[in-house]
Amino acid sequence: MARVLLKDVTKRFGNVIAVNKLSLEASDKEFIVLLGPSGCGKTTVLRCIAGLETPDTGEIYIGDRLVNKLDPKERDIAMVFQSYALYPHMTVFKNLAFPLENAKVPKAEIERKVQDVAKLLKIEALLQRKPKQLSGGQRQRVALGRAMVREPKVFLMDEPLSNLDAKLRVYMRAELKKLQKEVGITTIYVTHDQVEAMTMGDKIAILNEGFLQQFDPPDTVYSHPSNIFVAGFIGSPPTNLFDCTLTGENTLDAGEFKYSLTEERVKVANKGTSDRLVMGVRPQDVIVSREKKKKESIKARLYVIEPLGDQKILDLRIGEYLLKAVVDPSFQGEMGDELWILFFADKIYLFDKQTGALLS
Repeated sequence: MARVLLKDVTKRFGNVIAVNKLSLEASDKEFIVLLGPSGCGKTTVLRCIAGLETPDTGEIYIGDRLVNKLDPKERDIAMVFQSYALYPHMTVFKNLAFPLENAKVPKAEIERKVQDVAKLLKIEALLQRKPKQLSGGQRQRVALGRAMVREPKVFLMDEPLSNLDAKLRVYMRAELKKLQKEVGITTIYVTHDQVEAMTMGDKIAILNEGFLQQFDPPDTVYSHPSNIFVAGFIGSPPTNLFDCTLTGENTLDAGEFKYSLTEERVKVANKGTSDRLVMGVRPQDVIVSREKKKKESIKARLYVIEPLGDQKILDLRIGEYLLKAVVDPSFQGEMGDELWILFFADKIYLFDKQTGALLS
């Protein structure tokens, strides 16, 4: 069994709390992604698991073993770095064999393991080349192979695809996910790229300022964001958020517009700590038209059009609010056009303004 368990882990650097009472579990063979903006603590978490940093408080288990006081080499983990960290003077074969030679593994076994990993990663033809003769994707595979050849209990990966070009990154995401499922090694993967997180992870742990915001499968993170931060962070473009007040007429008053709630949504809104709420609407759920089709339609002005080929993103102004909507690529318009938008009751999120929590 190779689960990774963190219990109330806190790590400080001087007066800065990089990780704050983090509790998290990666089950055996799971692919867990740590996601968040720069400086949120995700790499520090990875380094604490690896033994490169020591937590101030809390416990870290790999399998059923408490590893807080163990050296990195005793934890049976393998790390893949953003820089790949290959030895430039060694061939690919030597790079793959190096950790096994260090562990005094017999030569025949080293040969077999290196050949097996090279075949799995489709780099058999590269074994006599040196890193400078490889492409970025090939170097990435060698770095993965060097981690895999040791057959560790856990993979720790720190933004391993960030140095690749966009096309190769998409390809390697799929390859890496497929590979992890084939070898069945518990993997904890750090990224700031939410597309990478959503497409690769069995579960995503979203961090902000050292705190865990949500830990769920990708679909749940997207469809039921736990708070305002997650709603504004996950999704491209991110969720539109409006500060509102719940009025006695079962209406949300956003200042620039009013939105009438159904009875069901009123019950949800009343779960807040006060009448101050935040309404969230994903750009994909904003309905845009040129005419006022319903009495609850909201007037907006077209500010900018962002063509993306298979869709267009409209930046719309409602008074002081700037709202984004995703529309069909056939949409035609000019800056300043008057448009009408609709939000559907089952497509909006309601958050408590004070706590930030999703109301449901």
